[in-house]
Amino acid sequence: MKMKTQILKIAGGSLLCFLLVLPRSVQAQMSNASFRVVNRVVSLDKKSKVVRLNEVDSVGIAWIVDEQFTEGEVEFDVKGIDKYQGSFLGLAFHGANDRTYEAVYFRPFNFRTADTLRKLHAVQYMSNPKYDWPVLRERFPGMYEKAIPSDIDPNEWFHVKLVISAESVSVYINRSKVPVLETKLLGEIQGKMIGYWVGNGSGGEWKNLNIKKWK
Repeated sequence: MKMKTQILKIAGGSLLCFLLVLPRSVQAQMSNASFRVVNRVVSLDKKSKVVRLNEVDSVGIAWIVDEQFTEGEVEFDVKGIDKYQGSFLGLAFHGANDRTYEAVYFRPFNFRTADTLRKLHAVQYMSNPKYDWPVLRERFPGMYEKAIPSDIDPNEWFHVKLVISAESVSVYINRSKVPVLETKLLGEIQGKMIGYWVGNGSGGEWKNLNIKKWK
């Protein structure tokens, strides 16, 4: 109702300009999507549209070619495995190069652990290269990584929504209205690359990626 009122107050000649600034939604995960891959092999199932990255030592990224992102909402489904120290997967954004970017990722092996400390390390934000996870854990314990609800199966698909502004990121799981992680960004926006991210020794699967840009 509020949007309709605003539109009626705008002269006809300005209506087009108003519509053009509405958020743009982009289906980035299509059968013809292409990637620039760092330290991984990417495969795309054209029928299910599932993107897979293989398991290799060190970090891997599949940057989405010709896709630029600074602020907005990013949603996707992701699946890892319940393997201790063997599943780290999420999304990299604000990429300036292969070592300078921000990321939100998950550690599925900590989702249902009985270890109360490990459980607090289920979802992580980081800003490379200055604020990688070991630096954040040592200097700001519990601030940039949190637990997630224990009903999330570490071996199954779960839905993620990232709300990213110029100053902060909020992480939502399975369409909950309460974020599991909400924090200020540590890095200045230097780049616009966005892509799938995996950690040391980890592979991962993604589908249903949708990018809604505010700019």
